[in-house]
Amino acid sequence: MRQLPETDRDAIRIAQDPKFTRWLDQITATGGCAHPVHLSGSTTTHDSATGEILHYYDTRTEPGERLLVRCRNRRATVCAPCSRLHAGDTFHLVRAGLIGGKNVPATVRHRPRLFITLTAPSFGPVHRTGERCRPRRDRGRCEHGRPLGCGAVHDTNDALVGQPLCADCYDYPAHVLWHAHAGMLWDRFVIGVRRQLASSAGLVQSRFADHARLSFARVAEYQKRVAVHVHAVVRLDGPDGPNDEPSAWGSADRLADAVHASARRVLVPTPYSPAVGELALRWGAQIDARPLRADGLGRDDDAVAAYVAKYVTKGAGETGAGTDHRLTTWEDIDAVPVTDHVRALMRTCWRLGGLPEYESLRLRAWAHTLGYRGHILTKSRAYSTTYAALRADRAEHVGQEARTDTDTDARWRYVGSGHSPGAALIAAGIADDLAGNRAAAREAANLRQGRPD
Repeated sequence: MRQLPETDRDAIRIAQDPKFTRWLDQITATGGCAHPVHLSGSTTTHDSATGEILHYYDTRTEPGERLLVRCRNRRATVCAPCSRLHAGDTFHLVRAGLIGGKNVPATVRHRPRLFITLTAPSFGPVHRTGERCRPRRDRGRCEHGRPLGCGAVHDTNDALVGQPLCADCYDYPAHVLWHAHAGMLWDRFVIGVRRQLASSAGLVQSRFADHARLSFARVAEYQKRVAVHVHAVVRLDGPDGPNDEPSAWGSADRLADAVHASARRVLVPTPYSPAVGELALRWGAQIDARPLRADGLGRDDDAVAAYVAKYVTKGAGETGAGTDHRLTTWEDIDAVPVTDHVRALMRTCWRLGGLPEYESLRLRAWAHTLGYRGHILTKSRAYSTTYAALRADRAEHVGQEARTDTDTDARWRYVGSGHSPGAALIAAGIADDLAGNRAAAREAANLRQGRPD
């Protein structure tokens, strides 16, 4: 035993525990979660009318006197099993807003709906894919002596793609401050769309809510140049939301025109700084607004939902646009495994974060995500269901729902998280087995439907 690695010794110790079977059941119930939360406590369920105790559960009967529950981390690099579950929930959340279900009427499929993309502006020329990167006839050079063009043909996996042609010319402060204000840019964009719709329909802007409601679900994605851009599903409903038809003037074309007009007009000024000045932040010139059609002529609704769900599970570390862990010192920036371009953005966050005029932006706290501090996925209240409702539906499906004629007295406290080395090894094996079972089930379903994969 002493000659075995520590992980193996720990796994054997766990397997020899008399309550190993119950511990294995807990790990399986979490889907092989990589960093489960450990809880201690009890739950008592009473009949509301009689006060009779219907069910009592206490963790004192569990292995280690604790219950393991999922960490629910959305990042695949942190916990693949919980990330997979979160992606599935996101798919159903977005899909319900497109075709109905989850208490959303199926009539939403026939509403004006768009799949839009908003990008960041240019902060300086970067290497890009295509036939030729940045061809120039004059072979000019910038003030720092570097070529202004690039005649190479870069593959999508080329490490140069997204890197600036000249790091000294690149506007790193503008890039960081744009990230810090991206949430405000989106909020003002949505307000602008409502105003544009009201104006085009001949309505008083302040009375738009009496005639229609704009619903959306959006996801943020880092481009190769590590600038955030936004994908969003936008839907136009009547004033009461998804259960209400929009007015006759509401159309996908009018909604698309409002999206383009608002994106071009939005402007967010930054606080004045002696070091940077005052910047006027806008969306980039590339704006896309494509209608989603119920007649099958537009993009497939399931494909859009899957596209959004795919990006929800990606953290900054996985995309190469930073790291999933916060940086606490300047020296931490030198230690993270990122490109020089990303490192320069992190350093810019740290430097600007020390200026009093940018204190409210908390740039040092968000240096690991290059100043971007918004949620990866956000949605309007009336777009569709919620993550909490989806989790409740899943609990009901596995028989854990709470009856309406009962009261529950729950007393829980946090006592730890994570796995020991041996437990982590066993949990990873269970996660792999469950993933294999799902893959086999999908393959069998595809064969039954006549699809090759």
